[in-house]
Amino acid sequence: MVRQAAAAAVFFALGHAAFAQAPATVELENLTWTELRDQIHAGKTTIIIPIGGTEQSGPYVALGKHNVRVKVLSERVAQGLGNAIVAPVIAYVPEGSYAPPTSHMRFPGTITVTDDVFEKTLMSAANSFKIHGFKNIVFLGDHGGYEKDIRHVVAQLNSAWAGSGARAFVPSEYYGTSSDGYAQILRQHGVPDNEIGTHAGLADTSLLLAVAPQMVRSESLRNAPQPGAADGVYGGDPRHSSVELGKLGTDAIVSRTIESIRKETGAH
Repeated sequence: MVRQAAAAAVFFALGHAAFAQAPATVELENLTWTELRDQIHAGKTTIIIPIGGTEQSGPYVALGKHNVRVKVLSERVAQGLGNAIVAPVIAYVPEGSYAPPTSHMRFPGTITVTDDVFEKTLMSAANSFKIHGFKNIVFLGDHGGYEKDIRHVVAQLNSAWAGSGARAFVPSEYYGTSSDGYAQILRQHGVPDNEIGTHAGLADTSLLLAVAPQMVRSESLRNAPQPGAADGVYGGDPRHSSVELGKLGTDAIVSRTIESIRKETGAH
């Protein structure tokens, strides 16, 4: 009985210590407010705001592709930087009109908001983080359709924050590498342009396979006839997508984005 009681006491003490210890995470949502406060005071003054989108990406890719991809890659970027925290993903973005439905809104599951609502959401999030002590507010957008909105918000924020010590920016290397930059990498590895695509093609699907393979319906993907715009696949053929090809892209996105952020924050 004494031995059992001693073992129980040790187990309780270890469990209490583990419970009390702050988690080793870069995700804001997994921190308490006091843990976050302490990390900001200790030098984590860069906040990454990941922006995804909820849209169709063909019959083989889950609707949350952008949200999961930008979350995983933002965490890798924050870990590489060492002084950054990752905010919750913004999943509601402009995706076209719903009266009448245009673009991806023609497919069930796509969600759209107006550009004005989207920009105000970004502005509000950024101002919240500035108030709490973050000095570098970084927007990482995984979708090309709203890049102009992000740049507009960044310009407005930096004008309003002039002289405050805080700054917002959007590193072009993140989206640039995930689109044209990644396409160039794939060409260097022998992938033809007619497979790479611009939306839900080989490039898009391979990137998702590298970060969240469970979101790709691999068996259906391999056995499907050549896809087309009627299926929501634009300008590409995803049937030869792979984790290996996707890792070429995700590694490049992360390393180039880290380098860009370091240059940007170092210059200011």
